[in-house]
Amino acid sequence: MAALADLVAASLIERDTSGDVLWTWSYPSVSQQQRDVLTRKSQLAADPANIPSFVYGQWHRQWYYIKSSQVQDGDPLPKVTHFSLVIISKDFNPEKYETFSRILCKAYSRTGSPAAMLQFYLAVVTRGSCQSEENGTFLVKEFDPRKAYAAGSVKDIVTRFGVESILIYTAILLKKKLVVYHPHLDGLLETVRAFPAFVWHRQNWNILYTNVELVEEELEDLKSSGHYIAGFTDPMVESRTDLYDVFVNLSDGEISIAAHAKESMAMGKIHKDIAMAMVQCAEDDGMENQQVIKEIAVKTKELLNKVKSLATPAEEGGKPLITLDALRERKMAPANENFLLSLAAAEGLAEL
Repeated sequence: MAALADLVAASLIERDTSGDVLWTWSYPSVSQQQRDVLTRKSQLAADPANIPSFVYGQWHRQWYYIKSSQVQDGDPLPKVTHFSLVIISKDFNPEKYETFSRILCKAYSRTGSPAAMLQFYLAVVTRGSCQSEENGTFLVKEFDPRKAYAAGSVKDIVTRFGVESILIYTAILLKKKLVVYHPHLDGLLETVRAFPAFVWHRQNWNILYTNVELVEEELEDLKSSGHYIAGFTDPMVESRTDLYDVFVNLSDGEISIAAHAKESMAMGKIHKDIAMAMVQCAEDDGMENQQVIKEIAVKTKELLNKVKSLATPAEEGGKPLITLDALRERKMAPANENFLLSLAAAEGLAEL
């Protein structure tokens, strides 16, 4: 049975009866900077009514999953009111890690000892499974990453934004910087996780930063990735046009393009055709979300085949590349010409 090599660490943060929040346990150790960021993400210092039960995100190329619980009467934790179990891993799979973190949280609530959690953690690291009385058997192999990728609803996003969904699709396809805003974290997490699925052929969720705050250490990490899809709950992010090319407001259902990106995001007939196809799929009541993703992927493949057909054969068996001169010879509309060249560059098919 495959071990879970993607696991990096497990940690515990507690809120005591005085309201103080302390990082109390880790295996293996984590840096002080990680502690500071993840303690903030846990929101254990907030009003207890506002502590999220489960949050996740990416920081420094690692994923964090935080499951928070309230201590119940009878639990062997007399000085603790709430605690957060933090799992750090290399992969994106919220369902897998929420299930696993629930097992660890129940073990801690039952025993009051991190050693009980460590036993389960090491079993999963070494064997890829663990057994608990409350939750039965946890098997890593039951959590296919592709299911996690397709769990967010692209269909709902297209239904919400209609033909303007093409702006989201184009921004991700061309490796632009995309900021997504929602005032509530649960609504943000539910929706933003679906955005990379618009470009299914890459299956790259490492560009996703689900829960970013306007603090320097997080913004530095975000900017270092070059292109990204970043979720925010702070409305002030809309004024930070240095952070995005395209801004998606999930609350108002509006999409805007930053002034510096308008030329590179100009729409042409190619975009219109894809936009209409996406909307048609989303409006089909008989079409499930995964089928919508598949149909968009088919359109993307057709588009990439078109781009490859425009490439100029290289000398001595080199990789065929697209040049601006070759595109101009075909006398395309400027928006289509610009888009195809940008797409070729994003796919490593352009001579720049």
